Amino acid sequence: MKTFIKYLFIVLGVVLLDQITKSILLYLITGAVPVAGNAWGIVGYPYLMSHVFDWFNIVFTWNPGTSFSILRTVGEGAPWIIIGATSVIIAFLFYYMLYRAGKNERLALCFIIGGALGNLIDRIRFGAVIDFIDWHVGGWHWPAFNVADIFIVIGVCLYIINIVFRKK
Repeated sequence: MKTFIKYLFIVLGVVLLDQITKSILLYLITGAVPVAGNAWGIVGYPYLMSHVFDWFNIVFTWNPGTSFSILRTVGEGAPWIIIGATSVIIAFLFYYMLYRAGKNERLALCFIIGGALGNLIDRIRFGAVIDFIDWHVGGWHWPAFNVADIFIVIGVCLYIINIVFRKK
């Protein structure tokens, strides 16, 4: 039970950090704390861009698709399909983390699960994920992303490192 609580706190910490950063951004744009309710209509807010460094901007964009905006134009049913698929994946990863994963894999899985939950919350509340980090070199821009995405990437990298360096 202690193990479960420890990993649950890590997952919740990732979710909170992600949701707080997105709420701050929405507050700065709209002047109000975002709530559910008319969530699906919020996608009409204007695009915001703030230049921070030569290689980094804060932007405001909605991603109704999956990673790299895949499935962005599938249609009205896409958010529900993505919500269902994401929920199943999160449940599987949580089960795997608690009952099958090695000790060295669990932190990576916490980061992945927390990031996925953060984006899932957006998808349920708004029908799209809030992305706001724009990293670029010259004219080349990485697709906008958010704190949840950062934790997912770090988690996947840690998981791969664990596989590569796993004792045989």
